[in-house]
Amino acid sequence: LYSVRSMKPVLIFRHVVYERPGYLGSYLSTRGIPYRIINVDLGEPIPRGIAGAAGLVFMGGSMSVNDPLPWIDKELALIREAHHRSLPVLGHCLGAQLIAKAFGADVRANPVSEIGWLPVERTDARANDGWLAGLGKCFEVFHWHRETFSLPAGAHRLLKSQFCDQQAFTIGYTLGLQCHVEMTADMVRDWVKRYQDQLPHPSASVQSRDVMTRHLSDHVSGLQKVANRLYGRWIAGLSP
Repeated sequence: LYSVRSMKPVLIFRHVVYERPGYLGSYLSTRGIPYRIINVDLGEPIPRGIAGAAGLVFMGGSMSVNDPLPWIDKELALIREAHHRSLPVLGHCLGAQLIAKAFGADVRANPVSEIGWLPVERTDARANDGWLAGLGKCFEVFHWHRETFSLPAGAHRLLKSQFCDQQAFTIGYTLGLQCHVEMTADMVRDWVKRYQDQLPHPSASVQSRDVMTRHLSDHVSGLQKVANRLYGRWIAGLSP
């Protein structure tokens, strides 16, 4: 366990009230790692620098990184500063797209929406073993996205899916996840209820509300095994 008294907090940037840290928050707390949520959706100011942070986490959101929102450039600057100083950065969905854009990659519409419990596949990236040790060649995660990104220069691709080539990448101490490994059962139920009017018609890449919530405890249990592996590798680089 980490020493809460001596460790700086992980800063978690929340962009939408429903897209909270979820399982990541529990994971950090049980390991004695302090964190502080920056409520961007409530207008909380973006820190001017990374001093005093052990690491940075960027959560998801329904907006695009290409939207003219005042906080986007400020978050991109923090990501670049953190990378320059070897401070770990973690991005979920929109967060991964922010990281990709900060490193000069293109963020654009994915050919199809990808929503629900769908498999991802390991790539042959040399960074795979350290981040995905103990996980199979293919495993299931949760998805909810309409956009994707090109792989940043110098990054190693970890995961891909049938419907999206870029599912996870690393660059230095940074991990970008297009998929949502932070989900809890309550979050899945909340999302399918609050976003049901935005759900596309079910297809090969989009599950229905009923399918997403069926056998939910089994899905979440499997997802947390994946999260434990990825989060465990990520926290190893946190600044004390």
